[in-house]
Amino acid sequence: MKTVVGTYDNIQTAYAVANDLIQAGFSRSDISVVASDPKNEYSAYADDRFVDPGDDVAKGAGIGAALGGLGGLLVGLGALAIPGIGPVIAAGPLLAALTGAGVGAVTGGIVGALMDLGIPDEEAHVYSEGLRRGHVLVVAQVPDASADAVTRMMQRAGLVDINRQADTWRASGWKSFDPSSEVAVAGRPT
Repeated sequence: MKTVVGTYDNIQTAYAVANDLIQAGFSRSDISVVASDPKNEYSAYADDRFVDPGDDVAKGAGIGAALGGLGGLLVGLGALAIPGIGPVIAAGPLLAALTGAGVGAVTGGIVGALMDLGIPDEEAHVYSEGLRRGHVLVVAQVPDASADAVTRMMQRAGLVDINRQADTWRASGWKSFDPSSEVAVAGRPT
């Protein structure tokens, strides 16, 4: 199995990617989505308490249909807090790794959970920092022979060039994800 990761500007795009992967026949139980939620906009959709997209709560968020559908598409949408990132919503194996390991109680937290899914250490730090800065991750564990096709499916408008982002962060002094860093209220620290 290979782990393929896409980093997106918004949850709507991440949801579309997850939906496309499921429609292409990849298992729901092999796809994770994790989004920072500093304003608790998405937490109402966690723990099987999905809000009807026509409900007043969903109208203001502008993503009710996407998140309401996400709960039906992915296994176990949950809300939790990750050290260095703050509140997030997550679904799939990544959520299971974070909650099963007791994130915050275990050295590694989000970085360790990503590494457990097969992502190399340096990349796990970059993806964790991207999440910290407000990006949304889609993580798919797929057969080796499908990795290139999944990578192509993930390439779309809204895909963040995470390597370019990391180069920019490094130029301003960033070295690696630090779970003890203060979480910015806006979800996108400088």
